[in-house]
Amino acid sequence: MKFYTLQQGISFYENYARVSGFDTHLYSTKKRKSNGKISLKYCVCNKEGFRETPRLQSNCKKKRPITRMGRNARITLKLINDQDNYIIFSFHEGHTHPLTTPNSAHHTKQSRNLTLAHKKYIMDNSRANIRATKPTD
Repeated sequence: MKFYTLQQGISFYENYARVSGFDTHLYSTKKRKSNGKISLKYCVCNKEGFRETPRLQSNCKKKRPITRMGRNARITLKLINDQDNYIIFSFHEGHTHPLTTPNSAHHTKQSRNLTLAHKKYIMDNSRANIRATKPTD
């Protein structure tokens, strides 16, 4: 596939991911030294790779769950030399984790968005010094 801008390619993969049942994040970028344009852009599943070994901290109160599960789905967008268009250079579809079901897809990170009304409500409560949670006694 061919995209006129890099953002169009990224949006395409995010929509594909949403329909397929996983979230994405932008992984890595390679730029050309001659003109500074992005030549390669990697978009991956949000569970791609492995987390580094956690540092031991004395003030750590709870351990974070392991969410990274190895090599997963990814797409590579490449800049076409003679144009400012991008093409899909590589596509890896496989996952090593279960995907979300259509019933729970609204819980994914990309699907959670605040509306303008919710943002206004939060700001109004913040100005009035109203906390989001009830304090425990």
